[in-house]
This record gives sequence, structure tokens and C-alpha cells, in this order.
Amino acid sequence: MDQIFEHPPVRGRAEVYRETLRQLESLLADDDNLIASLANTAALLKLNFNSFSWVGFYLESQGDLIVGPFQGKPACVRIRWGKGVCGVAAESKQTLIVPDVGSFPGHIACDPLSRSEIVVPIQVEGRVVGVLDVDSQHLADFNETDRTYLEKVVEMVKLKFK
Repeated sequence: MDQIFEHPPVRGRAEVYRETLRQLESLLADDDNLIASLANTAALLKLNFNSFSWVGFYLESQGDLIVGPFQGKPACVRIRWGKGVCGVAAESKQTLIVPDVGSFPGHIACDPLSRSEIVVPIQVEGRVVGVLDVDSQHLADFNETDRTYLEKVVEMVKLKFK
């Protein structure tokens, strides 16, 4: 006998982000530990977005960005300020969306399969303390919706920096 299974409705990216923010609010409310908060944030974003191949944080340390909690393939350990997408975003204090990382001057290829990237600086009292970095193996995978919601994610996690 054939059974009819209903498929869940296809959700738009903004809807997935809204649900992610609700989930993240619960995760972050339970603990004030920075590393645990960043680890859970990276895991949640990677879990909820199939096209994200790498999600993680780089943290400022003595003028460099050092890899922090992440989900995905092993990453570059140290990125110089102003170098690569992460370093340029940190230096400029601006979110960067790169539709094709191959065309970004000085791109640091930690994962040769990465095709597009978005990096959101984390600022506390005007000082960049780290960045949220998200990669995709698809060209032009990020847009203004991603910018809007990932900046909201950063607003939530930056409260854990002391």
C-alpha cells in the first residue's frame, strides 16, 4: 500500500535566519562563556544552512586574527590585519560580501573549494575584536539578506566579549 508523505514547505533564506536567531537567543542565554557561545553559534549556522561550507570566528590577538571556534574543514590559523577577506573586513570595520573569492585581490585560500564568502566584523566599543566568517562552495551565495541577518548574529554574540 502506498503511503503519501507530505514534504515540508520550502522555506526562504530570511525565514531560516529568523528561526536561527530565535534558536541562537536560547543558546546564548544559558551561558556567558565566550568560546562556548561562539562554538554554538558556528554550529547552529552550519547546521541550518546547507550551502555554508565553513562557518567560524577569527579573534583579534596582537594585531592578527587567530582562528576561533568553527565548523568545517581545518582553517588558516593566523590572518594578518588587512590581508584576505577577513583581514580587510576587520581593518575596514565593514561587512564584506565576495561573490567570487577568486577575483578578490589577496584572497587566502584555506579551502580551495570555497567560491564565495561573507565576513562580518565584531566591534566592541569601536574596536574590532574578531570577525564572523562564512564560506560557500557556490558562487555568489551571499546577498543583502545574509548581511542583514549575520550582522544581527554578530550583535547577539558580541555581548559575550568582555
